[in-house]
Amino acid sequence: MRRVVIAGVGMTPFGKFTERNMKSLSEEAVAAALGDAGVGVDCVERVFFGNAAAGVVTGQEMIRAQSSLRNTGLAGKPMFNIENACASGSSALHLAWLAVRSGSCETALVVGTEKLTHEDKAVSFGAFARGVDLEEPLPEGYQSGSGSLFMDLYAIKARKWMESAGASAEDFARVVVKSRKAGARNPAAQFREETSIEAVLNSRMISDPLTLFMCSSIGDGAAAAFICSEDYAKRLATKPVYLRASAIVTATVDGQGEVVAARAANAAYEEAGVDPTDVHVAELHDASAPAELIHYENLGFCAPGEGARLLRSGDTDLGGRISVNPSGGLLSRGHPIGATGVAQIVELTQQLRGKSGTRQRPNAKVALAENNGGQLAGDSAVALVTILTT
Repeated sequence: MRRVVIAGVGMTPFGKFTERNMKSLSEEAVAAALGDAGVGVDCVERVFFGNAAAGVVTGQEMIRAQSSLRNTGLAGKPMFNIENACASGSSALHLAWLAVRSGSCETALVVGTEKLTHEDKAVSFGAFARGVDLEEPLPEGYQSGSGSLFMDLYAIKARKWMESAGASAEDFARVVVKSRKAGARNPAAQFREETSIEAVLNSRMISDPLTLFMCSSIGDGAAAAFICSEDYAKRLATKPVYLRASAIVTATVDGQGEVVAARAANAAYEEAGVDPTDVHVAELHDASAPAELIHYENLGFCAPGEGARLLRSGDTDLGGRISVNPSGGLLSRGHPIGATGVAQIVELTQQLRGKSGTRQRPNAKVALAENNGGQLAGDSAVALVTILTT
């Protein structure tokens, strides 16, 4: 198996762009990634396109890559459409990595694009609501009323975790304060103003204990990455970032055993030959604020029940020992679901290149991305963990 390099990355700003469509967003991200790598469309052998919700929100089905990329110069190349809930982008990266690693191609372009905003918010929320097994009963303790099925589900997990870990809503607010501090330094972030614990706690209650600021928002955006073999990368001028591992797992039938994030992380650590103490910077799937703290534990950054303590220590702040979500994460950078997994890779590639400005984690050499999606048997339906190194 060959070593795989991320040679170019690019993304659009994330936000609510009523005037833009998937073509416009995709074209900008593709041009940025190819420009970063210093290559043209003729250098792309295959395209892997991640999108989750176009069929519901825009009505575009079946040929999302072909339609979104028709004006980029990539028309005629092999294109693969990947839909895997909020992990669609990282799933596309996983398949591209396998293709290059195996030697079946020298280069591949990964694109994640999502257009979530709609004049009727019920359409956007409805897209998320399809990310569950529609025949599975809702869990015990489920309370409807927020308008967002997933935030109601996240609230159940948050309440259980608060009880087991001795955490408080203030700890969740601290996650948001850290997130907004990072987002304020990221020109591509959807939310770019810092906030306070008090403001987070006093924002509108969505689903107890989650307030508005503790929930990721609906948004639009695209991100792209040009990957290639190590030999091909020697022709390019960019500093190589190595894609060392990409692990994907899905939920069990009954939700028993380790959660998907932990299983994916363990597989990725083994593949890359590193452990949690080696990670310098991480992008985690914080679709709600409690998720970041829970994932500290899932990924082995701390012992079970110690997530809140790790946050309070400052070790996960910008420039910290394990700088977590320096992009602002889903809470502040934004969560156009099909683009999220690739956007994580954009941030981590910049971090490993030392190009993240005031968000930079000094001397970052090992980076981890955790991206999950959907809901099944009380767990995320799918999770991917990707490890990058210099």
